[in-house]
Amino acid sequence: MKATRDGFGDQLVESAKNNKNIIGLSADLGKATKINKFAEVYPERFFECGIAENNMIGIASGLAAEGFKPFITSFAAFLTGKYDTIRCSIAYPNESVVIVGSHGGMAIGKDGVTQMGLEDVAIMRALPNMIILNPATYIEAKAITKYLCETKLTQPHYLRIGRQPVKEVFDENYIFDINEGYHVLNNDTDELVLSTGCILPEVLEATKDLDVTVVNVPLLKPISLNLKKYITYFSWKNIFTVEDHSIIGGLGSITAEILAESGSISKLTRIGLNDIFPESGPTEKLYEKYGLSSNKIREKILNEKKF
Repeated sequence: MKATRDGFGDQLVESAKNNKNIIGLSADLGKATKINKFAEVYPERFFECGIAENNMIGIASGLAAEGFKPFITSFAAFLTGKYDTIRCSIAYPNESVVIVGSHGGMAIGKDGVTQMGLEDVAIMRALPNMIILNPATYIEAKAITKYLCETKLTQPHYLRIGRQPVKEVFDENYIFDINEGYHVLNNDTDELVLSTGCILPEVLEATKDLDVTVVNVPLLKPISLNLKKYITYFSWKNIFTVEDHSIIGGLGSITAEILAESGSISKLTRIGLNDIFPESGPTEKLYEKYGLSSNKIREKILNEKKF
């Protein structure tokens, strides 16, 4: 079990060997975001900006304008809290900065709400030009980071990573395909469960003996045309979305928009944080209280399947 933040840190070091344009920037959280791994190997390409996220964003925008590929890192809550600066310095000029928000979701536990990225996807979705990626496991985070490092980017990207170690779902042959943007983990049912980010192992545990189709969605903006077709062209009796994020503006809202625009009659149930700030506490207790443990996810799906 490894965290998605480690997948990011490990792959950034690996890819930077062959791409000297990769620059790393931190806002005093290099160890927590794992960009310290890059800093140790490539100190000449790393800039510690201190607790000055707005300055870091401005520096990264300038670096991108000069042809570099900057990765800026901090907690998701802290970075997306600088919305206006990201809007004006990165999204509006369409600079190809990779914004890496760590500690996404309630799973960070005892650090509490001020440190939890709970609305970050919703905030970044509202920005024109922004692409949003939310890997589920260490291997998927490595593959997505590899894509970001080795592809010529033409617009900004938001990479959401987590602190907690998660059970691996994919093998070493996994390749991220941004044109596909989703993975069907089992199928041939009439009920669909969409999962995004580090909650995926909980979802798989919750549904291991249920007659449902589970789909992992690492690309949250733009939603691929293939996934839209998959959601709307099948006669799903029930559709469930599961996310360690607010259901307002996250995967739940994305799916609701797709269904509404298609005229689908599938019933949608959104599982996540519903317009609340959670408490501080151990991850497993928070997941149980706020409905994101495998037991609670399973219970919710079974309750809806009755109707």
